[in-house]
Amino acid sequence: GHPSFITHPTKFVCPAGGGGNRKGKSKKWRQMLQFPHISLCEDLRQALERDYHSLCEKQPIGRMLFRQFCETRPELSRCVKFLDAVVRAKRVSLPWEGRDVHGILGTSLCPQSEDHVPEVPSQLVDACCERLEQEPSALLALFSLRLIHDYLSVAPFADYLDSLYFNRFLQWKWLERQPVTKNTFRQYRVLGKGGFGEVCACQVRATGKMYACKRLEKKRIKKRKGESMALNEKQILEKVNSRFVVSLAYAYETKDALCLVLTLMNGGDLKFHIYHMGEAGFEEPRAAFYAAEICCGLEDLHQERIVYRDLKPENILLDDHGHIRISDLGLAVHVPEGQTIKGRVGTVGYMAPEVVKNERYTFSPDWWALGCLVYEMIEGQSPFQQRKKKIKREEVERLVKDVQEEYSEKFSPCARSLCTMLLCKDPLERLGCRGAGAREVKEHPLFKHLNFRRLEAGMLDPPFKPDPQAIYCKDVLDIEQFSTVKGVELEPTDNDFYQKFATGSVPIPWQNEMIETDCFKELNVFSTDGTVPPDLDWKGQPSPQPKKGLLQRFFSRQVRVHAQYFLHSPEPSLPDAERSGRWECRGSRYESPCWAESQGSWEVLCKAARNQPLPG
Repeated sequence: GHPSFITHPTKFVCPAGGGGNRKGKSKKWRQMLQFPHISLCEDLRQALERDYHSLCEKQPIGRMLFRQFCETRPELSRCVKFLDAVVRAKRVSLPWEGRDVHGILGTSLCPQSEDHVPEVPSQLVDACCERLEQEPSALLALFSLRLIHDYLSVAPFADYLDSLYFNRFLQWKWLERQPVTKNTFRQYRVLGKGGFGEVCACQVRATGKMYACKRLEKKRIKKRKGESMALNEKQILEKVNSRFVVSLAYAYETKDALCLVLTLMNGGDLKFHIYHMGEAGFEEPRAAFYAAEICCGLEDLHQERIVYRDLKPENILLDDHGHIRISDLGLAVHVPEGQTIKGRVGTVGYMAPEVVKNERYTFSPDWWALGCLVYEMIEGQSPFQQRKKKIKREEVERLVKDVQEEYSEKFSPCARSLCTMLLCKDPLERLGCRGAGAREVKEHPLFKHLNFRRLEAGMLDPPFKPDPQAIYCKDVLDIEQFSTVKGVELEPTDNDFYQKFATGSVPIPWQNEMIETDCFKELNVFSTDGTVPPDLDWKGQPSPQPKKGLLQRFFSRQVRVHAQYFLHSPEPSLPDAERSGRWECRGSRYESPCWAESQGSWEVLCKAARNQPLPG
């Protein structure tokens, strides 16, 4: 799986490719991200689906360019101002302060205001105002948000598709779809082991962003007949876009391996924090916070009809700030609409009774496993097996099926109630399985002090922040090495599988990377005098690239080879434990990179708006 032990950048120091203001970017990063001439994007223009939600809401760069287009026209600019006001005021929380709601009314929905948004009908404002007098809420903004998007998705969207801003979006999409190879990244130290190979830190040369690269050795996959499992994990990771699930940014292949490039989490896993940070277990508020974020992650998976099936402490990772993400989706599977599935998979002690009995199910095993995890976070011990005490699998499964778990004085009545309801043996009676899914869990009294709207937008501070000086990683020499795979040969017929796997960049994470690393800001410039930039001029022709001579090609190849395989000794200032490791040097200096992982509340709001019925 994904590594459960990661170092902090002050201890895990990477030879970042660029010094000074480049923040890890290659010296040639602008060349790497050079826009193509717009004429090269014609096939892309024809292939893209003209869908407002996808192009202007869901895709981060598309959203920003559409907003830039709107700001060039006063009537559209007012709509954008309204949408910005909702996001800026953190209005993803319900209920709102009354003054916040009336502030929006005064600036955007009042006909006398210069920022009046006429797309919201006055009768809707009046109807909602009556309700607001009784109970201030976000309903008005959510309804208005939906109406404004309905308005923007027709004529303004059609105009956008004929604008320079959409042409620039096509250029970004062209860059996004360029081939991804091992040379796209710098590879650094090994962080841990996965099922089919090692996990190491890596850095995108063009942007400087750090990731975790999960290598799946081709021969090891073939020997274990793991092709379908590997492809399944990749496709599920690609499908899910959640701040509570590890994100897949790239998928590519080398001669010997398939590689998944994933979110790098620096704070260690929950198993480490439960058992190796003082007395086993957490205080209830901390356990409740993690349980709430895991609940949100499960909700995002279940909305895509994915059941996770491997929820346990070592698969929950912390980031620098103390937020969690679900990792290792190797056992996750898609549940077809209206159907159930079957399979005795998971980890002993966390598998639900219906899984142990090999019965059919949908999402119920995940809520059972959440109950096991909440119990373990509070008690400091799994409900059905004791730590460091060997119990036969059959005995653990008997306890799961037939024996009621016991609760110590560590559990408040509220915490005990949640665990009891999640650990209900009958899946039809289990919390989360009664028809309303995650909402049933969120409404439990244990979470009464948590605002889930703000939590889902990343606006709540975690109760624990990992120490920047602490090491949450095994030493390089302590990570067991994989043995060589023997008796397996790769054949040309295997390439069909590799092509399905190695699909390159994943659009939303790639676009977020461009924005977070300031590449979008620095490259996305237009002429100040209103003229069309040469690369966006359909009448112009792309200038041909000068061909390199034979000697130039030879010497540039030699430089690349030496840069890729030269092993550099770490700086003397590094700790001895780090100095003992092997570092692959693809740059000239060591630098602590910055990892930015952000997701705005815009999509949360749009999602909420689409789910709200309009008042009668």
